[in-house]
Amino acid sequence: MYLVDQIQREGEKYNVELAFVWNRTTKNMEKGVKQHLQLHNLEEVKERRADLIVEVAHPSIVRTHGEHFLSAAHLLVGGFGLLVDGAVGLGEAGDLFPLFFQVGSPTALADEDTERRLRGRAKMCGHTLYIPSGALWGGEDIMRMADRETLSGLKVTMTKHPESFKLEGDLSKRDLSVIRERTVLYEGPVRQLCPMAPNNVNTMAAAAMAAHTLGFDKVIGVLVADPSLPDWHLVDIEVTGSAHEKTAQVFSVRTRRSNPAAPGAVTGAATFGSFWSSILVCRGHGGRVFFC
Repeated sequence: MYLVDQIQREGEKYNVELAFVWNRTTKNMEKGVKQHLQLHNLEEVKERRADLIVEVAHPSIVRTHGEHFLSAAHLLVGGFGLLVDGAVGLGEAGDLFPLFFQVGSPTALADEDTERRLRGRAKMCGHTLYIPSGALWGGEDIMRMADRETLSGLKVTMTKHPESFKLEGDLSKRDLSVIRERTVLYEGPVRQLCPMAPNNVNTMAAAAMAAHTLGFDKVIGVLVADPSLPDWHLVDIEVTGSAHEKTAQVFSVRTRRSNPAAPGAVTGAATFGSFWSSILVCRGHGGRVFFC
């Protein structure tokens, strides 16, 4: 449980402490989480007086409990395989954080009703809904372009070894074990892809939230299985801006993030550090969605 271990190891350095840990399988908490920090009922999160709730479980947790979390604290939606099937509440030793929620499974926000409800709850309660950048390189720049209405296109291609995918729905019908060469599993709007690969495409969901003028329907996601990449995750970002008024030249940016990853891992190694950095940013940014 990377996140719990990280907080217990470095939390004091950053004035952060655990308020609670919840896991759908209680047995998973027995070794690494002290009894008084174990939470067994998510309806009791308010009683733990956490300042930041970090969701790192599954999109279904955000859909079901997201509004309740935002009523109690800030929320960060992560979902990068940091703590399997879990949620963590954090407090600040001494003074409290302003309350917020970090969403660990941003693929949950591909559901229009969930996104609408959480945005509304954040605004009503004055708590922040945090979206971590994870493996998304240049997310803040994408968001600034969207804010200026100069973003016209965004394509995110994620390439992994077939064993790194945990697929659902129609994609789960594919027999990935027979793939012998680079194979495109999906290309199209991110909204349709998120429910079929909820643990693999949080980076795409984060991109769709950053590119808010395009959203989940207009940001294009490409999911690729490549057996020649046993220990790497590749994320290619293609950003297209608006055409220049006089010359018709079009601004564009292309980046590739090559992330070392253990064979079969859902999450690349560098993403863990990125997520921890995102948590340390969560100090309260008002009743809105904030990209970190």
